[in-house]
Amino acid sequence: MTEKSGADILVEALCDLGVEVVFGYPGGAVLPIYDALFRSGRIKHILVRHEQAATHAAEGYARSTGKPGVVLVTSGPGATNAVTGITDALMDSIPMVVITGQVPTGLIGTDAFQEADTVGITRHCSKHNYLVKDPARLGDVLHEAFHIATSGRPGPVVVDIPKDVQVATARYAKPGPIKHKTYRPRVKADQSQIEQAVDMLAAAERPIFYTGGGIINAGPAASQLLRELARITGAPVTSTLMGLGAFPASSDQWLGMLGMHGTYEANLAMNQADLIIALGARFDDRVTGRLDAFSPNSRKIHVDIDRSSVNKNVRVDLPIIADVGHALEDMVRVYKARRHPKPDLAEWWRRIEGWRAVKSLDFTDSPTEIMPQRAIRALWEATHRKSPIISTEVGQHQMWAAQHFDFESPNKWLTSGGLGTMGYGLPAAIGAQLGNPNALVIDIAGEASIQMNIQELGTATQYRLPVKIFILNNQYMGMVRQWQELTYSSRYSESYSDSLPDFVKLAEAYGWKGIRIEHPDQLEDGIAAMLAHDGPVMVDCMVAKLANCFPMIPSGAAHTDMILQATEVSGEMDDEAKALV
Repeated sequence: MTEKSGADILVEALCDLGVEVVFGYPGGAVLPIYDALFRSGRIKHILVRHEQAATHAAEGYARSTGKPGVVLVTSGPGATNAVTGITDALMDSIPMVVITGQVPTGLIGTDAFQEADTVGITRHCSKHNYLVKDPARLGDVLHEAFHIATSGRPGPVVVDIPKDVQVATARYAKPGPIKHKTYRPRVKADQSQIEQAVDMLAAAERPIFYTGGGIINAGPAASQLLRELARITGAPVTSTLMGLGAFPASSDQWLGMLGMHGTYEANLAMNQADLIIALGARFDDRVTGRLDAFSPNSRKIHVDIDRSSVNKNVRVDLPIIADVGHALEDMVRVYKARRHPKPDLAEWWRRIEGWRAVKSLDFTDSPTEIMPQRAIRALWEATHRKSPIISTEVGQHQMWAAQHFDFESPNKWLTSGGLGTMGYGLPAAIGAQLGNPNALVIDIAGEASIQMNIQELGTATQYRLPVKIFILNNQYMGMVRQWQELTYSSRYSESYSDSLPDFVKLAEAYGWKGIRIEHPDQLEDGIAAMLAHDGPVMVDCMVAKLANCFPMIPSGAAHTDMILQATEVSGEMDDEAKALV
């Protein structure tokens, strides 16, 4: 073997790991790597306009393809600009490897130009991180980083490489299978626990499957196994924001999303269940509401590959540490082998149908202004047969999309759940479009969120990506305004989006097609025009300014204290709703 520079070793290792796309932004501390990429020509580099966008694009690529996203940024501000996306990926369990440049080893600790303690800064917002000081270790570290990022509970791994290590030479050989000394995530469940879970499920009178993003991360087979387990048990299924698409929204067993802006039937079923089977979900606060009132009479099974997530927020009766895909496979096999009869859940479904009859997602339409819910439904009606990939920014539009855009399959829904990062949607859509070049990719946005990373319009233009942006423009930071209305007596402190740009002209300035929709009669034609254009399109859809996102569980309240519609200002249910509990 001949010796190679650290930069060349890095590029060769990435090629050996199957990396096809890197999202990044060059700077002095990574120029040797950029030169190696230029000379190699084997990896496509996507030049974003901001390092945060590089991380979100890598997240969108990873979430939509199942492959790890890769980011390359320089030292100092390059690394610190990536921190938001790294934290976002950690919260939402997205596999990502972030390669950062660092000042030469001899200058570390001297406050050199563009120096930052990247390892220290990212220690608590990454799954693992490295500072590589020896080029001979670089190849092994890269392979180990990918192993950690993609195995167990996926997450972001940071590899910080000083500039002199990129220039120094060493030998590189592709390592064999990674066997880390201490990191050995448990994939297969204990068989006795699987059998116990199956028996509990067969005996339950009011079971519910509570599913999360872990099922998406476990691959398409896990979603199919969930559907099979639901079929043979007849139990209802609900999902977190991150789990949408794991179970088809067209199924009669689908209750919709649960949690703060979930459906009435999903939240009440969780509250009244006698058995909760949590699959790849983590009982976060947006799902549970007030903990002491969360599903008080149920037994709980929690299947999760991350043992630190089990019994962290909610005590469970049966913890199963395993990959949820393998656990589902075992549960289906054991359930069928034991020839359990399909449970009689008629009474349970009668109660659920009563909650469904409340029609919690209904809204009052308007002949004169576009209701945001109507805009989302119109978008779904026009596109769902194309099986689009939908990304979102963060805010009311995100929740309306989750409520009213029905998903039938996994890896089609890209959103920032745990961190709630405004500016996520456009770069995530760019990453998804690169990973799925023939797919229809739409970013559902708000006029405030889209401006967080709006410079990425240039990235889509440069790489001829036909991304579509559908802005629900209510001229407010809508979710902030809604909370101010409900909690702060309508004191709208700094939530009005003043001095907005002309989004149509802005789109055209970047080489996009711009469309404005201002009246309900224009909605269908505007969406059709967006879909007919074979390049990138930004739609500025003017919606009702003061529409609120309901149903809603106020912060710190219980599932039984949902606000179902705008008239319920106190947060208490009406008499008809109370009678159904």
